[in-house]
Amino acid sequence: MKTLVISFFVAIASLQLAFAQSASSQEQEIITLSKDKWGWMSDKNVDKLTTLFNDQSMFVHMGGSWGKSQELEVIKSGNIWYKKANVYSTTFHQIGNTAILLSDLDLVAVVGGNEVTNPFMVTEVFVNQNGKWSLGQLSFSRLMRPVKN
Repeated sequence: MKTLVISFFVAIASLQLAFAQSASSQEQEIITLSKDKWGWMSDKNVDKLTTLFNDQSMFVHMGGSWGKSQELEVIKSGNIWYKKANVYSTTFHQIGNTAILLSDLDLVAVVGGNEVTNPFMVTEVFVNQNGKWSLGQLSFSRLMRPVKN
């Protein structure tokens, strides 16, 4: 009986450890996707972004909101050049097949030919469909804090 109880607790602990490692690897996967996205946006790599952005994705900016095709056109045309994102912290939350990443960052961008730097809390919502993560939503919320860099 004692062996059975010990075996039961070892099995439960193993399951908890496996779940924690899985959640941790998904968190790292989303953080890496986000980091890659900022690089692709800076490089204006619309081919990579086309694959990452969900067909039904939405983007919320200080000047408006729009869908995937308009966001890709804004990036391709250089109307907004996401020059550099200095990310200071990120928070990860997962609800089923949805992952939410909140990032405190300063964004250096060129808008209308003028370079600007703004402090933002950026919300990214990733959805997992058929085992593949895609970006479903990206919002910029301007923070009241001063720029850090």
